[in-house]
Amino acid sequence: MLRIAALVLVLLLFPAAASARVPDDWLGVAADGPLIDFDEAYAGEWALMADSGASSARVAFYWTQGQPLGPGAVDFTAYDRPVLRAARAGMTILPVVFSTPGWARRNPSAAASPPRDPADYAAFVAELARRYGPKGSFWTEHPDVPRRPIRAWQLWNEPNLKGYWSRQPFAGGYVKLLRAARRALRKVDPRARVVLAGLPNGWQALREIYEAGGKKAFDAVAIHPYTAKPARLPQYLRAVRVVMGRFDDRRTRLWVTELSWPAAKGRAADPIGIATTDAGQAKRLTAGLRVLAKNRRKLRIERVYWYTWLSRPTPDSVFAWSGLRRLEGDTLTPTPALAAFRKVAKQLKG
Repeated sequence: MLRIAALVLVLLLFPAAASARVPDDWLGVAADGPLIDFDEAYAGEWALMADSGASSARVAFYWTQGQPLGPGAVDFTAYDRPVLRAARAGMTILPVVFSTPGWARRNPSAAASPPRDPADYAAFVAELARRYGPKGSFWTEHPDVPRRPIRAWQLWNEPNLKGYWSRQPFAGGYVKLLRAARRALRKVDPRARVVLAGLPNGWQALREIYEAGGKKAFDAVAIHPYTAKPARLPQYLRAVRVVMGRFDDRRTRLWVTELSWPAAKGRAADPIGIATTDAGQAKRLTAGLRVLAKNRRKLRIERVYWYTWLSRPTPDSVFAWSGLRRLEGDTLTPTPALAAFRKVAKQLKG
């Protein structure tokens, strides 16, 4: 009898997927590198991105750019540009808010230092919400632009890695930041959603966040499931779901905020073992998106972002070969993975 009850519980929590079809807002791409750094030169990429099946772009909102010298007034220039481009293309933005300015760092000499006071970060995030949220000043100043208010905010990136959060172990400090920022966001937009920082090696880092009291400090768990084989993705995410279950957080949604197989084989060092060829990238992208779509309902996968849209190849970085579009010299080249992305997006959206 106990076994039957347990089976019923599993089926209720993870119902079988009846179809691989996905909602219109399920698939996005990261927008960084030349696309952001040279906004005017590549403005046309946003329409192509949307036409290729991406409904959302994940963009870094570096705190260092908005408040480089101290607290108070925010320079929104760097953030206005991608929000404007995305809105005109009919897309939304998922901002990733991180990178502590020198004046706010716990360790002033460490570029990856967390904030000394989470309240400084929370105040900055609240200002972003006042600018780009549903009642944001950005939309008032641009009445001719389709309104695409930002309602979901990703708070930090990969804090379980020292390269993004220099003070390890990270969980205690990160949870304090989460709580402060979520309170500040909800005062501006009561329906704002906090997306957890994307976590590589997600199940271990997520457990540390729960153990530090992080439950209810976020509205979606974000994972970066870097693995060589697309078929392993459900296993990876099930391990994350097991941790969530242990902390009675089964109904919280999962977001995959980075997914990639860079075409860097023989072109750049690959410390994490995910590089492949151009043809392999297209093949793995197709398989990865399909297997995630197939398991979307079962694992409650709410959003998936490919990393990245446009990259400039270099032998110094495996991820420099991850773009669906590639900038070599002054020439923009579509990769085989772009055709694969377009095809699978069309199939998944029906």
